[in-house]
Amino acid sequence: MAITAQEVNKLRQMTGAGMMDCKKALTEANGDFEAAVDILRKKGQKVSASRADRETKEGVVVTHVSEDGSKGTLLSLTCETDFVAKNEEFGAFANSLLDIAVANDASSIDAILALPYEDLTVGEKIVEMTGKIGEKITISHFEVITAESVVPYIHSNGKLGVLVGLTNTSGVDTEEAGKDVAMQIAAMNPVALDKDGVDASTVEREIEVGKEQARAEGKPEEMLEKIAMGKLQKFYKENTLLSQSFVKDNSKTIAQYLDGVSKGMTVSAFKRVSIG
Repeated sequence: MAITAQEVNKLRQMTGAGMMDCKKALTEANGDFEAAVDILRKKGQKVSASRADRETKEGVVVTHVSEDGSKGTLLSLTCETDFVAKNEEFGAFANSLLDIAVANDASSIDAILALPYEDLTVGEKIVEMTGKIGEKITISHFEVITAESVVPYIHSNGKLGVLVGLTNTSGVDTEEAGKDVAMQIAAMNPVALDKDGVDASTVEREIEVGKEQARAEGKPEEMLEKIAMGKLQKFYKENTLLSQSFVKDNSKTIAQYLDGVSKGMTVSAFKRVSIG
């Protein structure tokens, strides 16, 4: 049967799929709109499966903080190309997924995928979007933190996001201090909050590397352990947030900077997500 341009446009408005895809789907469905929508969804599933092994190194990071400032949520939605990542519709889709996750108090990516999205689940909607744009789409990160005050930060390119949880705030305005610390995290990428948060395997590796470096420099065997422990302390200073030098004022550590803003204020948790 002949498919009119008006019918193709109607299906395109309903689904957001391309004009040619809509025409083919309507032709295959003999003009039945519901059947055509199913065909387009099936195409999306096929595209999604065929692109399962593709890497998603582009995308956007979006954040949300509760009205009382005590809970922050971060989600990254990734795709294959920067062209798609910069598309306004893609960014809006990422924010819609974040809104659904927040509204339903989701705790994991799997939980988000099972939530309703219009007449589909989030997982099914992602498959549909994959079919529409022709690229693999994935929720690659989902993070939640709670604290007295949570401050978000998104880097200008939209591909790096941070949540910072502050405690012992004494009711002061934490926006500026929180953003300063978030930007520090974005730039310096600390491995942990303090030395107690560093993974044991990382500590062991740093000690061994320190010993090997000292040995290569010709230091005596009996001194290797002491030298390695000294290098470990330097590692802590450079790679744990509270011990790092504040990038805006190297005379202070992050811990000292926050204590200067409000006595006892510190970071209780942070999350950093970078795409690419």
